[in-house]
Amino acid sequence: MVLISFALAFLAGIAIAVQAAVNSQLAAAMTGNTMAAAFYSFFTGMILLGAIAFFRGGLTESLSVIPGQPGWRLIGGVLGAGAIFCTVWLAPRIGLANLLVLVIAGQLLSSVAIDHFGWLGAMVRPAASIKIAGAVVVLVGVGLTLFGERLIAALARVF
Repeated sequence: MVLISFALAFLAGIAIAVQAAVNSQLAAAMTGNTMAAAFYSFFTGMILLGAIAFFRGGLTESLSVIPGQPGWRLIGGVLGAGAIFCTVWLAPRIGLANLLVLVIAGQLLSSVAIDHFGWLGAMVRPAASIKIAGAVVVLVGVGLTLFGERLIAALARVF
């Protein structure tokens, strides 16, 4: 079951990359209106998820708890909308690879902190040294992705 979960997470990562590329192309077709493209993305996703939730049953009962929730539990859609808008707006400006390595770095650093400290009600999962080393390796990869060509050019001038 863990391998299936890992594969699903990997596929979700592919979907995020494809979504950013598709949405930025949609925005270009919409005369550069990134808000309209992000809106369309969320709207179609809302319709699909609403239909699935409706047919699974229990939607009304599940939604009935919303008024009793603290505000911080209700900002997921706002955060998601902001993230989607940023991918639509940034992909053509900084490139998909640069965008996504920075997104991954942000996700990695924040998720390690959330797990380690148990923030936002998450189960505490201490950041072991090997996990921190893995995060550092990813951050080095981010640096190479963003600045590797400049580094090689600088080294070529020196040697």
